[in-house]
Amino acid sequence: MNSLLTEIKGCKVCKDFLPNTPKPIIQVSANSKIVIIGQAPGQKVHNSGIPWEDASGENLRNWLGVSRQAFYDEELFALIPMGFCYPGTGKSGDLPPRPECAVLWHQQILSLMPKIKLTLLIGLYAQNYFLKDHANSTLTETVKNYNKYLPNFLPLPHPSPRNNIWQKKNYWFKENVIPILQEKIKHILNS
Repeated sequence: MNSLLTEIKGCKVCKDFLPNTPKPIIQVSANSKIVIIGQAPGQKVHNSGIPWEDASGENLRNWLGVSRQAFYDEELFALIPMGFCYPGTGKSGDLPPRPECAVLWHQQILSLMPKIKLTLLIGLYAQNYFLKDHANSTLTETVKNYNKYLPNFLPLPHPSPRNNIWQKKNYWFKENVIPILQEKIKHILNS
């Protein structure tokens, strides 16, 4: 795993498409129990070098019901984005994750992680990549039908504060999905 992480952290495949010097952001261990596949780091995360070190990360930790200390314990949580570097800003927020990372690295990383009990797929990019034809036509429908992807995957919306409107419109998410998510996380972390 260490040699693969060194290779990933030195990756410059997308450098011509990025606004900053490539700085792949990832947290993994061969012993990680829960994998969180997100989108791509934002500028704040790029600057800090710490995955999910922003308001989205705070919301995500609240959804999971875990402390910051547990979240950043790589023996418990692997934090793997679809695109490892900050992709830049578009008209309505950050650009989509660069597609090269998942194809180059995901299978190699995941094949070295035999203790995975659950993979959280955050956002449409992760859901479409991992669920392929099994994803529903919209993120809302995929998240609403989370049961059909268990026990391996649990799809979630992005925890960005920009998605507060989605959460208010889809009240069932906090009422039904968050308690199941927290129960599964607690069970895995205590086993």
